[in-house]
Amino acid sequence: MTRARRIGLTGGIGSGKSTVARMLAQRGACVIDTDAIARALTLAGGAALPEIAARFGPEMIDSQGALDRARMRALVFGQPDAKLKLEAILHPLIGLETERQAQTADPAHPVVFDVPLLVEAGARWRRQVDRVLVVDCSEATQQARVQARSGWPRAQVQQVIQQQASRAERRAAADASVVNDGLALDELAGELDALWMLGFFGVPAAARL
Repeated sequence: MTRARRIGLTGGIGSGKSTVARMLAQRGACVIDTDAIARALTLAGGAALPEIAARFGPEMIDSQGALDRARMRALVFGQPDAKLKLEAILHPLIGLETERQAQTADPAHPVVFDVPLLVEAGARWRRQVDRVLVVDCSEATQQARVQARSGWPRAQVQQVIQQQASRAERRAAADASVVNDGLALDELAGELDALWMLGFFGVPAAARL
């Protein structure tokens, strides 16, 4: 049986990547959200919590039995080695679950791995996907979108942007990109439809839109 084409979807915070993922799901793609998997692993009863508590201390677990995200975020932003330790716990578990979900996908439809830090992960993700789609936008657009939806102060948003890959690095890793600056939703959908019709997602011609 032919394997479905695997697409890595990525973009900086506030780029609109999650909107693109939803649109691709509406077009029949199997979207595997690595952020959602990471959240599930760190909710009460999640598989990652025992090792997180052992490595970082019980104070990293909140009163509901889940990861204290605000406390962990503050720690990893300030200590790069803490970020590496957390990734060493989460990444193998995320990898197992993403592959489990991919194996259950219909081979007639593309599998889209929604990976915010795909470029930052280097070869680890690049070798697992056939093509990379980057959702791109200006840093000013990122800043405005994130502040509008989260209420974070400008400095906090800027700190996140600076810790992610640059626009140039993401675009260099892309097999295709969608520039989501000032696009209305129907215009963004049109960009994806064009890629879909051109065969970027590996959908047989008879099954295209």
